[in-house]
Amino acid sequence: MSPVPSRITVLSGGIGGARFLVGLLAHLRTANPDGKGGSASEVTVISNTGDDIWVHGVRVCPDLDTVMYTLGGGISAERGWGREDEHFTVKDELAAYGVEPSWFGLGDRDLATHLIRTQSLQSGFTLSEVTAALSDRWKPGVTLLPMSDDRAETHVVVMDPEQGRIAIHFQEWWIRHRAALKAEAFVMVGIDDAKPAPGVIEAIMDADLVILPPSNPVVSIGAILQVAGLADAIRTTKAPVVGVSPIISGAPVRGMADACLETIGVATSAAGVALHYGSRSAGGYLDAWLIADEDAASIAAISSADIRVAAVPLLMSDLETSAAIAAATLALAGS
Repeated sequence: MSPVPSRITVLSGGIGGARFLVGLLAHLRTANPDGKGGSASEVTVISNTGDDIWVHGVRVCPDLDTVMYTLGGGISAERGWGREDEHFTVKDELAAYGVEPSWFGLGDRDLATHLIRTQSLQSGFTLSEVTAALSDRWKPGVTLLPMSDDRAETHVVVMDPEQGRIAIHFQEWWIRHRAALKAEAFVMVGIDDAKPAPGVIEAIMDADLVILPPSNPVVSIGAILQVAGLADAIRTTKAPVVGVSPIISGAPVRGMADACLETIGVATSAAGVALHYGSRSAGGYLDAWLIADEDAASIAAISSADIRVAAVPLLMSDLETSAAIAAATLALAGS
């Protein structure tokens, strides 16, 4: 049995990444306990901030908050985002005033997080500093880092029936239009000036294992990799890089990643995403790729690209199965 990595870095989007992290921490508490009910392994999470948006005067960081709430025990189990036991009184009142955007709903309890973040940012604190302060309450059990403290927002170029070819914020495309408007391209506004947040490059270069969890490969993992220096860090770190497929039997487990993959010309399949990431030996990002049992037929195609591959049950239906997927990820890294 391979030793459990001491330092693990995970690049994460929202729901899929957060649920994988729950399983990872559960597995590490068993495989590498610290004697205090936790894990002796240090886990750092580099979160996508391309989804971030200003709404009703507050700064919302959906993926950061989803990871923080999920690992801190405050997430809505039913929705997978926002707070448990949530109310939407403020949203309803804003709607009564006719204030837009009405399609983006902030829960009352969730709003408190955004108010604190906004006030802190406007007082001169960085997003990294604010995230650390918010995490003091939730104690997620990981070091949670934004990919950048600078603005780098994902926008989507679409052909609007009324306005013609326009660029809209990713959240409008995802939530308001449910990705039904055909996306022509994804553009990250501000990415040319976005620097890695403090500790991000070090977390990759000093890791014993880097994991790309089952997050959206285009607008989550793909967004993180666009920040200056991050792609090169993934390619050159001495740590093995293992990815977990977000696709099972030709469909995303959750969300609309298929619409994103179609836009960049990548097949919605476990093999398609693996080949999109590419092997590190050929200048890509992966040493190994974990796929679902249902996609075992693609093992040969993935292996031929010099990517180690294993197939296991990959649906994160409960804590036990999520921990088993994390264990399989670590085992593949050490194989």
